[in-house]
Amino acid sequence: MVATLVKLRFLVLRNSLKRSTWQLVAVIIGAVYGLGVLGLVVVGLIALGFAPVDLTATIMVLAGSALVLGWIVVPLVAFGVEQTLDPARLVVFPLSMRQLLLGLTLTGILGVPGIITTIAALATVATWIREPLAAVAALVSSLVGVLICIVGSRAVAALSTSLQSKRRFRELGGVLVLIPLILLGPIISFLSRGIAGSADALPGLARALSWSPLGAPWSVPADIAVGDYGPAALKFLIALLTLGVLVLVWRRALAVALVTPPASGSKRIAKGKTGLFSVFPASPAGAIAARSLTYWRRDPRYARQLIIVPLVPILLWFYSNNFDSPVLLTLTGPLIAFFLSVSIYADISYDGTAFATHLADGVRGRDDRVGRVTALAVIAAPLVLVATIVPVAVTDSWAALPTLLGLAAASLLGGFGVVSVSSSRIVIPVPQAGDNPFKSAPGAGFTTALSGFAVWGVALLLTLPTVVVAVLGLVFSSALLGWLTLLVGVALGVVFLLAGIRIGGAQLDRGGPEVLARLKSLKSA
Repeated sequence: MVATLVKLRFLVLRNSLKRSTWQLVAVIIGAVYGLGVLGLVVVGLIALGFAPVDLTATIMVLAGSALVLGWIVVPLVAFGVEQTLDPARLVVFPLSMRQLLLGLTLTGILGVPGIITTIAALATVATWIREPLAAVAALVSSLVGVLICIVGSRAVAALSTSLQSKRRFRELGGVLVLIPLILLGPIISFLSRGIAGSADALPGLARALSWSPLGAPWSVPADIAVGDYGPAALKFLIALLTLGVLVLVWRRALAVALVTPPASGSKRIAKGKTGLFSVFPASPAGAIAARSLTYWRRDPRYARQLIIVPLVPILLWFYSNNFDSPVLLTLTGPLIAFFLSVSIYADISYDGTAFATHLADGVRGRDDRVGRVTALAVIAAPLVLVATIVPVAVTDSWAALPTLLGLAAASLLGGFGVVSVSSSRIVIPVPQAGDNPFKSAPGAGFTTALSGFAVWGVALLLTLPTVVVAVLGLVFSSALLGWLTLLVGVALGVVFLLAGIRIGGAQLDRGGPEVLARLKSLKSA
């Protein structure tokens, strides 16, 4: 049965890649990139075998600890845990929990990241080849380390699924894991300065990590190489216990997730109350705006995009202090306007097959575009206005306010126009409502990033005329050009918005059935 699961994994992978050329390209690029990195790592591990044992032990423990931590954290905040075999779809098959755990572990190892990690771990044998006992220990302990990586990643993914039954976790979980990613620049800068200032402390840090679940499996060969067999045995025991605990956690979380239906986002409403539907006009566009704004309020897949609002000023404050340039902080409003406007570039993807109701009811594409943009504008417009005025007040840069408002208007309105067109055509794999928020299809990260960057590029291109006027006003210190920036930004933004709604609406009228077919294919993948 386990062999059948492994075979099924590759059949599902093959079928999903045949369905999307871009996903196939993404997997190939990922494999080539991974092989390049793997080659460098193997060469480095072989060369490390000629270094002193203390230096080798320090590097191995620190790198191994980072590897384990990366397997657990990076997939969650960056690309998602690739689950070609979704455990929820296997519940109908006569599989024991032991078979399911073993099968999912093997499929994790046989993915591109799993294969690369396994080969790199096994290459540590070459590092300790001068000490035969240490080399044998490296072979065994590195395999335990790989299993800790795979099982740890799966356990966290299963835990996230079972915790979705708690509403507060659904609302905050996605936001919390995105914060470290967005603040990656300041975090790296802080850590780099800390490490540079305390390089002598790295061996002590490695010794401490060697007794932790992160570094224990990678420190065993070093202890054996210097004859410390007692500590080596204890650290190997720590590694085995870590693996055992992770398996138990995974087993428990998976058991709960398999028997717990996806959490419902329903809410009891008093009789006669229709929520936001009573606020917006009784029209197709008004109904879509009310529904979309409800999503923004209650769906964590939408709400987590708003985390950019408080983080942009934090990042700009950090870099303005580093470069001693307060003007960077005044760009908060235009940047927030840009990021919020393009956040719905593939909005229909989140509808899933529920988009069929639009086609069945004969909703015009123009009404669909207007409703979705209006919902986001209700949130974005006041946020952008506050984010533009407050930094100006803090830096006492009132003379630049017209220029900044013009840039913000161009970014927000122009972005709305771009996404009105893009979201009528672009359909990307996204977590379904109630699904594991960290689930990712093979190659989905690449295709999502590619389409997102394309939309960003077009949106930036449309703001270029306003940016040119703003730069001229800055160069010549002209108040007149500052007000002209505001005029150009608003005028062009309105033009691009109206054009985007018209073009996107017409595309949706013509290609609505095709969009629905692609949504259905993604859901069945």
